[in-house]
Amino acid sequence: MDASEYKCPNCNAELKFDPATQKLSCEYCMSAFTIDEIKAIYADAETVLDSVSPEEAKDKDEFEEHTNLYHCASCGADIMADDRETATFCYYCHNPVILSGKLTGEYRPSKVIGFHITREQAEDAFKKWVGKRMFVPKDFKSEQQLEKMTGLYVPFWVADCDVQSDFSGIGKIVRSWTSGNYHYTETKEFKVERSAKVTTIGIPADGESKIDDLLMESIEPYDYKELQPFSMSYLSGFYADKYDIDKAGVFPRIKERATKASRDVIHQSIGKYSSISTQRESYNVQRTKWEYMMLPVWFMTFKYNDKIYEFAVNGQTGKLAGTPPLDKGKLKLFSTAIGLAVAVIGGIILGGL
Repeated sequence: MDASEYKCPNCNAELKFDPATQKLSCEYCMSAFTIDEIKAIYADAETVLDSVSPEEAKDKDEFEEHTNLYHCASCGADIMADDRETATFCYYCHNPVILSGKLTGEYRPSKVIGFHITREQAEDAFKKWVGKRMFVPKDFKSEQQLEKMTGLYVPFWVADCDVQSDFSGIGKIVRSWTSGNYHYTETKEFKVERSAKVTTIGIPADGESKIDDLLMESIEPYDYKELQPFSMSYLSGFYADKYDIDKAGVFPRIKERATKASRDVIHQSIGKYSSISTQRESYNVQRTKWEYMMLPVWFMTFKYNDKIYEFAVNGQTGKLAGTPPLDKGKLKLFSTAIGLAVAVIGGIILGGL
């Protein structure tokens, strides 16, 4: 078998035969497959060559012609905007950006979810969120800070994964009862085995290295029922990120989430035992179907004591997340005031005695 005929079922890179493991390995996403697994995966499909329809070619040409790319020399961020919208500052570090050219069609997403949450709604959500936090810096609540909130289409790789899941273990059912003067304990052991292909649908991972991954996961989920074919009209009045992490780069995050979801499915199918002793357990992602899309986020950063704090609102659902900066001066004053109050109350009590 000529290994070069086969592409990685997870990231589409070339597979190479590794003599040490006797497997076909992908050096990009670190997946590995036995020859039999690859034959089975591709049994009903031949290598598909990239082909572009006339409609797709037209859409890519429109994207290349009408999308400007702006570059931030301070932090390296690349911002996309349509040719009617001018980007003047970096959404991430707030420094000026410069027009650096056009984009190639490969950065054109296939799907998009448009903004449902307005700027006013996002600002109101931020004000309520920050209003509950006493010890944030004053500037964090200012109107000047709110002006930096940006409507941003974040690039996401969304994956459907086929996971071969195998489990073997011993399940124990323990029953105890008392009869007369005797206490009995009965333990029954059962062989538990599960083998299944679990398919996980729509696992997202953002392709922007500057935005915290956990922040993006915290504002999930998005409702994929509202996905639409990408059109340049969605960029009007908003900005978009140019992805800097490709499919192979995000695959470890996708794999981790797909594995966890598959493990949950397998364990939920086992049933109720007093205890389970795992003897063998494996989850192998054997094929991944990718879609590149833009998802809406109201995004804002705040630099405090040389650290960047991020705040985000899901532009479809309004779900928000962020880590507020802590003004240690305010916290110290508050702690001092509490300490003085406690001392005064204690003195009054002692004086009364």
